[in-house]
Amino acid sequence: MATVLPSPPRVGMVSLGCPKNLVDSERILGKLRSEGYAMSPDYQGADVVLVNTCGFLDSAKEESLEAIGEAIAENGRVIVTGCMGKEADAIRARFPQVLAVTGAHQYEQVVSAVHQAAPVARSPYLDLVPGGAVEDTELKLTPRHYSYLKISEGCNHRCSFCIIPSLRGDLASRRPDAILREAEKLVAAGTKELLVISQDTSAYGVDIRHEPRAWKGREVKPHMTDLARELGRIAPWVRLHYVYPYPHVDHVIPLMAEGLVLPYLDIPFQHASPSVLKRMKRPANDAKVLERIRGWREVCPDIAIRSSFVVGFPGETEADFEYLLDWLDEAQLDRVGAFRFEPVEGAAANALPDHVPEAVKEERYARVMERTAAISAAKLQLKIGRTLPVIIDEVGEEGATGRSQADAPDIDGQVFLRDAAHLRAGDIVPVLIEDADEHDLYGAPVEVDA
Repeated sequence: MATVLPSPPRVGMVSLGCPKNLVDSERILGKLRSEGYAMSPDYQGADVVLVNTCGFLDSAKEESLEAIGEAIAENGRVIVTGCMGKEADAIRARFPQVLAVTGAHQYEQVVSAVHQAAPVARSPYLDLVPGGAVEDTELKLTPRHYSYLKISEGCNHRCSFCIIPSLRGDLASRRPDAILREAEKLVAAGTKELLVISQDTSAYGVDIRHEPRAWKGREVKPHMTDLARELGRIAPWVRLHYVYPYPHVDHVIPLMAEGLVLPYLDIPFQHASPSVLKRMKRPANDAKVLERIRGWREVCPDIAIRSSFVVGFPGETEADFEYLLDWLDEAQLDRVGAFRFEPVEGAAANALPDHVPEAVKEERYARVMERTAAISAAKLQLKIGRTLPVIIDEVGEEGATGRSQADAPDIDGQVFLRDAAHLRAGDIVPVLIEDADEHDLYGAPVEVDA
């Protein structure tokens, strides 16, 4: 008589917030998958739903609470994790039905809560690994050809507008050999682009005193420059995110000029006015940033610099804002995002005097976006007629969509290709740029002689 196998419990996931949260979601689901759980694409098919929350801004918290409410209404069996896990009492007060609440990157607690809510029937026919245990197994939530690679948790800075250290703790760097092993696995599974993420990539290794680790017969220091060099030997594209402009960042630029690392830096400057930066308690706010940007471009002319800025910070005067606009004109950053200041519960900035009226925030936001869009449009016009490497993200009947080396997924521009239906996602191809607008490029793949 044939053995009837039990159906595995199904887990649904709602992942909110930044790429670091996405990596957490991948690790949680990968662990559950290795233990025999199945994944559900919708509420109705799930035995339990995980909501990985974001708690950085009040608006993000409200979005997280709405997601929890929707999951409860649609399914009823909900486990909450992520940054809002620090506010378990508030979550339970609003949603007493939740089965469990855990904090950010508390993987064991999340998995344990799932075990209690929807236990797996152990079976030698179903268990992927004896005992249901496996090391470093993850289920990817991004497309196969690019992956986020988290190199550390937490942050040692105490910026007045930020509560990340209270949510995720101080800097905790991963061992470089563990990171490089993960990178090799990702590339072996089809990853073409590694997106290096953390709260402060430049500070990587400070907490573990840059103690070298053995890797393939040599020693590798847990330091941003050394790690970037090693990753560049593993993956075709390596992109660095959340880089503070410390002096040692200068040593990464030659790696970009050599083609070992993508010529791209994501630096959260947040503002330019010295008085605003002082109130923000921002690190690395020296007056030589513009000079260093010019130096980077001399070493690597194609370097793309993206950043984000906060407008309407408490005490920001019209003179401060004009200073920012003038700085942006001189810096000529390639990609810029802007945010209106928003008080976050627990942030020191809330107690600062002279909060900026909402109408003024909106007006300044509109002005900074208009200014940076004009800079972006002018810079992209200069790329018309050039042939650039492009990684393909999606292919359709009429063409394909990809990204240049200056474009990170979801936050930067895209390259729209005609005559590209023969390509596949993950291909990296030369593209002749034929046109451009404020944010995106348009072109066609170039035939390469065999």
